[in-house]
Amino acid sequence: MIPSCFILLIWYILSLPSPLFDVPYSTVVSDRDNELLGARIADDQQWRFPPSDSIPDKYKTCLIEFEDQHFRYHWGVNLLSVARAVKQNVAKGRIVSGASTITMQTIRLARKESRTFGEKLIEVILATRLEFSCSKDEILNLYASHAPMGGNVVGIEAASWRYFGHDIKYLSWAEAATLAVLPNSPSLMHFGKNRDKLLTKRNKLLEQLYSKGIIDKIDYELATSELLPPHPLALPQTAPHLVTKLYKEEGGKHIISTIDKYQQERTESILTRWNAEFAQNGVNNIAALVIDIEKNEVIAYCGNVHFEKSISANQVDVIQAPRSTGSILKPFLYCAMLQEGQLLPNQLLADVPINLNGFAPKNFSLQYDGAAPASEALARSLNVPFVVSLRNYSVPKFYNLLKEAGMTTLSRSADNYGLSLILGGAEGKLWDISCMYLQMAQSVNDFNDDGRYYQHKPLAYILKDDNNEKGDRNRQPIFAAGASWLTLEALTNVNRPEEIDWRSIPSMQKIAWKTGTSFGFRDGWAVGVNPKYVVGVWVGNSDGEGRPGLTGARTAGMVLFDIFNSLPQSRWFAQPTDDLVQAETCRESGCLKSINCPESSADTTWIPKKGSDAAVCPYHKLVHLSENMQYQVYEDCAGSRGIVHTSWFILPPSWEWYYKEQHPVYRTLPPYSPECRKDSNVKLMEFIYPFPNTTVNLPKQLDGSEGQIVFELAHRSPHNRVFWHLDNEFIGETKDFHKKEYIPSKGEHRLTVVDETGASLSIKFSVK
Repeated sequence: MIPSCFILLIWYILSLPSPLFDVPYSTVVSDRDNELLGARIADDQQWRFPPSDSIPDKYKTCLIEFEDQHFRYHWGVNLLSVARAVKQNVAKGRIVSGASTITMQTIRLARKESRTFGEKLIEVILATRLEFSCSKDEILNLYASHAPMGGNVVGIEAASWRYFGHDIKYLSWAEAATLAVLPNSPSLMHFGKNRDKLLTKRNKLLEQLYSKGIIDKIDYELATSELLPPHPLALPQTAPHLVTKLYKEEGGKHIISTIDKYQQERTESILTRWNAEFAQNGVNNIAALVIDIEKNEVIAYCGNVHFEKSISANQVDVIQAPRSTGSILKPFLYCAMLQEGQLLPNQLLADVPINLNGFAPKNFSLQYDGAAPASEALARSLNVPFVVSLRNYSVPKFYNLLKEAGMTTLSRSADNYGLSLILGGAEGKLWDISCMYLQMAQSVNDFNDDGRYYQHKPLAYILKDDNNEKGDRNRQPIFAAGASWLTLEALTNVNRPEEIDWRSIPSMQKIAWKTGTSFGFRDGWAVGVNPKYVVGVWVGNSDGEGRPGLTGARTAGMVLFDIFNSLPQSRWFAQPTDDLVQAETCRESGCLKSINCPESSADTTWIPKKGSDAAVCPYHKLVHLSENMQYQVYEDCAGSRGIVHTSWFILPPSWEWYYKEQHPVYRTLPPYSPECRKDSNVKLMEFIYPFPNTTVNLPKQLDGSEGQIVFELAHRSPHNRVFWHLDNEFIGETKDFHKKEYIPSKGEHRLTVVDETGASLSIKFSVK
């Protein structure tokens, strides 16, 4: 007898399944304040939200009054109700009353078995067992989360949103009463049919509440006057691409995201407005990401526009899609070279036509400056200076830096990308690139706050208490504070799309920003940074179609500044002076001052510490001139002209050719006096085209015949006559403008020029 009782006791203890409900749940995503952003239906195609920790008191009151008035006082089975039910069923000769308590109904919902006397007995046993395991409120929560509410809606949370369009905490008495009576016969009576019966049941319950003094007369009259909703409502669709992302990653859960719903809705509104304008040019998609730097969290995630429309690939989450980067990676090269002392902020970089093993990059404007300060080249996004810089820095080294910084889309080798890596030869995700700009801002903020760097957690989009918790000290940051600050400072000088001087308007905040435009006008990028926020924007077509005028500045840049205007303003980064040093530099070259740089050219510049070991100015040279400054001379040939020694700013001939057009104050070195025509260490001429040891193609005329090649030369003294020879054959002379048209034969050639002073220059090239 004792063993049998023991076995029964063990069975009773273990009889309750765990978990009680083995069903799939909808994926529910809320913002940081637990406001619903959106949901995705459960795998069984039911709108069944995950169980809530609590349900509103109004619903509890209505449910207990309607279903089980003694719920708070029994142990899962109401014996008085059972006796009454037995009497009624015997009298009628059929089952007319089940005497089920809320606890028993919860068990029935979990088991989903046919209603028989045997099943009823099991429900009684398991109901008492459930009472031992759960509190009364927990049982109510289980019931409320799994009660059928008509159609494919299960549970009061899903029902509240589907029928009333709001969270359960805002349920009125009428709405709570409706949801309390609805599970009683959900298949026979719901919002789509038998509305009068549903209304009668609801009002009868409200009358009971009023008669018992649970609600007052005003509440009763207001509740009974409320109409039933005409049809189920659509769930909110805020941040739908993030909801879908979380559905794939954390399906079947209620996830509280880091999204600020108010900022999300404002950002979506901005994107929708600009999309209407861009769509007139056939540009149909926009994505934007807003990051709170201090919290290390995403506060707005707009993967695309018009998610609800099945056109223009609007369901594509462009934030996570690899797209051609254009020029958006240039700041990382500038920062890395500053940090390693390979570049100073305003150091002159070559901006002339080049050809590097067949790769001939051009600036977006198709113009050249000859030379440009590095910070200006970055602000103006000049292509040639950054290709030259990448060659000096090395492609594999930059490739590894990008990977270390979090760029996940570099699937090919560094050699495969080559120098085009800096001009959009690689693809990047808006997420990755925004996070890389985030790292620069974090480095500056960390160093300014504590004088050191920290490991940071990955950018968060699920709300947790420790998202912004700093990790171990980072002694080798990818982007140091000094170089990052100088980079961000340079990026504040990028011309804004509104074409106004923002510095002259006190209300306009200081923002570092960079644009990018991919080849073929397929992608427009803009990423902006201030001490509090990072904003990343992409504009284009999800299918990759290019459109004329689709540039980063004119599309993504416009959106970017509208988003920044919707955010709280922020002060600018403090200068991390402890990670910088002051150095004496040459104002003209941007390099460290050399002994040949005049004192009038001396400047004091903040540079990274390793910049102290950079090269000194190579362009200021000591030259010997006649006293009237009209000729170069030597001491042994100056004669009556006299001689003075002075510093002169001298650029290479090809640089000078373009530089002096943009800088009228630039002084070309005077020619040698007739008495001193000797070889000098100053290069007089340099070929602009063709490039040495390259292969050129003859152009085709409209009639199909072969066209001419235009040879071009830069000369420090353009008024000198220049004599042109191809393969030792004289082909003509030029003066002032040194361009020579000619049709060379196919094969290898040697081009030689000789000026009237006897200076000569030769290059080899091939014609294909």
